[in-house]
Amino acid sequence: MITTEAAEAEKKEIIRRYRRLLRKAKPFLKDNDAKIIKKAFNVSVEAHKEMRRKSGEPYIYHPIAVAEICVEEIGLGTTSIVSALLHDVVEDTDITLSEIERDFGKKVARIIDGLTKISGVFDTGTSQQAENFRKLLLSLSDDLRVILIKIADRLHNMRTLDSMPRDKQLKIASETIFLYAPLAHRLGLYAIKSELEDLNLKFTDGDAYRDIANKIRQTKASRTRFINHFIHPIQSELDRLGHSFTIKGRPKSIHSIWNKMKRQGVGFEEVYDLFAIRIIIDVPYEIEKEVCWKVYSIVTDYYRPNPDRLRDWISTPKSNGYESLHTTVMSRAGQWVEVQIRTKRMDDIAEKGYAAHWKYKEQGKNKSESGLEEWINTVRDTLDQADANALEFVEDFQGNLFSEEVFVFTPAGELKTLAQGATALDFAFEIHTEIGAHCLGAKVNNKLVPLNYKLKNGDQVEILTSKKQKPSEDWLRFVVTGKAKSKIKDILKEERKQAAIDGRELVERKLKQLKVENFEEAYNKLRAYYDLNSNTELFFRVAKGLIDPKELKTIESLTKKKGPGKGRISDGKTFKKEISRLKGSDQDALLIGEDMDILDYKLAKCCNPIPGDDVFGFVTINEGIKIHRTTCPNAKQLLSTHGSRVVKAKWNSQQEIAFLAGLRIIGTDRVGLMNDVTKVISQDLKVNMRSITIDTEDGIFEGDIKLYVNDTQHLDTLLKRLEKVAGVVNVTRFDQ
Repeated sequence: MITTEAAEAEKKEIIRRYRRLLRKAKPFLKDNDAKIIKKAFNVSVEAHKEMRRKSGEPYIYHPIAVAEICVEEIGLGTTSIVSALLHDVVEDTDITLSEIERDFGKKVARIIDGLTKISGVFDTGTSQQAENFRKLLLSLSDDLRVILIKIADRLHNMRTLDSMPRDKQLKIASETIFLYAPLAHRLGLYAIKSELEDLNLKFTDGDAYRDIANKIRQTKASRTRFINHFIHPIQSELDRLGHSFTIKGRPKSIHSIWNKMKRQGVGFEEVYDLFAIRIIIDVPYEIEKEVCWKVYSIVTDYYRPNPDRLRDWISTPKSNGYESLHTTVMSRAGQWVEVQIRTKRMDDIAEKGYAAHWKYKEQGKNKSESGLEEWINTVRDTLDQADANALEFVEDFQGNLFSEEVFVFTPAGELKTLAQGATALDFAFEIHTEIGAHCLGAKVNNKLVPLNYKLKNGDQVEILTSKKQKPSEDWLRFVVTGKAKSKIKDILKEERKQAAIDGRELVERKLKQLKVENFEEAYNKLRAYYDLNSNTELFFRVAKGLIDPKELKTIESLTKKKGPGKGRISDGKTFKKEISRLKGSDQDALLIGEDMDILDYKLAKCCNPIPGDDVFGFVTINEGIKIHRTTCPNAKQLLSTHGSRVVKAKWNSQQEIAFLAGLRIIGTDRVGLMNDVTKVISQDLKVNMRSITIDTEDGIFEGDIKLYVNDTQHLDTLLKRLEKVAGVVNVTRFDQ
């Protein structure tokens, strides 16, 4: 029970936080705005008065913090502040949407409706998370502020994730990297996108996060010295231009450094562009482009640029409105440095994205507004396919959140922006659905190419069509844009409908023979069994002979009442009940190596976890619980779309079993190198090898070794010993 003194201190702290929010909002508040915000604050305080966060703090701290992020970091106005303060009241308290509409108007009520999660029971083969994502994304068509407030909500949740249990941390962090970080990127919220990615890494691979963060801290003084030396010669030249400017040096985000280390297989010290220098000039809109190129000229007078690393997003802005000139130059210390050149307006848009973009549009200072509008229109095309299975819908949408783009031209010279990896067929659907549906091939730069030709920057594309041509399932394998995917699926769906009617009759006949009474339950279980997204897909496959009706006898085992023990577990909640029943009420985690007799689990082959790895359990439909590493390539999707099926898992420290791990060794080839490597593995450390593959080219040696180790400590010892072998440059663990 909280003391009177503590309650008073909390009241004062709530008022202090509220006043700080008002101070930050003050510059743009109009006549009646402060009153409306105060009213929303009072409603929220009253509604949440008995509620506390996992950290023990009063719940009201959260909506105030979300409102503050909306103002300070996204640049939103009064309607968004009011909606942020009230964003959880309909979901978590007795207040209804109609009451919100009565007191705060239709706009606020519509935004809060978009932010309120769907409740209820969902069919097997779908996911509550996916259904909620779909509802949230559909608001893009209505009011983009729903998404922006949700991103602010997610950012605050990620900043305070320490107090959550481990399984919730993994679920929330994975949802963040799967959907919210790419969404923030697409809406131009680069600072928020980077922070969300860093926080995801902090909770999924804490050791890597802390290691990189420490190294960035340790190198801060030398980095500052380096930046001062670097900018010294260009500073006086910039002064001569006569415009005010600022120069910032900033390290790359922890996540982007980690990504490069993984992708390139190098250590922290070998990531060549660990930081970027940003030059921001304050100039009138009319001369922005001219001045940015003058600054580029000054920089490249002093430092030699890498011709392959020039990115001109001023002439051709990104589709989210991002404008900047990027070049990578060689410093006098022999180090590559990325230099970003932009104006104050461009920097504002790069930091605050969508909201800043519209602020400048209203002032008539945005030539690039069509890019963001075009992307939102493309998204609306994807959203039109609202009858799709929620999981499929979310995956299609997420696939549309590409960070890179390709710029191509029509035969008439019109510029089109598509996702990186887009094909000639994607381009055809971008022009018109009918052109896409009858696309036979294309001419790229006057040369004939197939439908699956991947477009490159600057390609000029002419589409060839034929009335006889029609879409096929194969097309879905190589198109990448949401628009092309949704249109192809729509066309195929029509063709499938008749086949599905025939298939349904076959399935029902078989179910009657098997004396199955509940057809809907049987369809759900069959869908899950065959890993299909819809009943239509199931019936279609039966009609086409891809599933033999005789195979449907498997439904007998799927619909039988499950006996006690292993078969009872279907998600995280049923797991907790079962583990408490079997091992005692204080138990909520699967103990790997000890619980094999009472629970059905396996180590996932996609990431081969070993003792010491940070892991989680995932309840599959047919194969019991699978144990995955938190850094597994599949973890992001499993946790973000099926978080309810995640269970806690930890290693039994007493266990002495050998686990399979993979090592990649790179070095300079020499006589006897392989012998020295195998000697360390087999003789010195007595480790059994399962397989070894070696490739040497131009004096470079690369080998993949699969071997059995006891735990991560055993593996680390092996890594350190192998790195000491003469000629070995790098040893890394890989997912098999």
